[in-house]
Amino acid sequence: MKMKTIVVAAAIPAMFASTAAHALDGDAAAGETVFRKCMACHNVENDKAKVGPTLQNVIGRQPGTVDGFRYSKAMQAFGAGKVWNEELLATYLANPREVVKGTKMVFPGLKKDQEIADVIAYVNQFSKTP
Repeated sequence: MKMKTIVVAAAIPAMFASTAAHALDGDAAAGETVFRKCMACHNVENDKAKVGPTLQNVIGRQPGTVDGFRYSKAMQAFGAGKVWNEELLATYLANPREVVKGTKMVFPGLKKDQEIADVIAYVNQFSKTP
């Protein structure tokens, strides 16, 4: 059993492993401050789109599927068969344009693992849990 855990951990890319390790330790209050970098384009408090789609209920949602929002073809293709969870968001938030080549999102990403964990904790408060 331990050997399987080690094998799985070894398969995770270094950037993702580092961010994922912090995802469970995110501070929602600190994440609210980090989210200010996102507020010009996104909101979490309601289902209204801005320049970008609402992030309300993003956890558990398929990427590129908010009704009425015009996503890039790249984001629609990226979202096929995926669901936003903490791990996928962490990878995306670190470098959106690398993860989804051709995305319309111009934000360069969050470079600090703790900021990523914190903003995910904040956004998660606005997502329905199954």
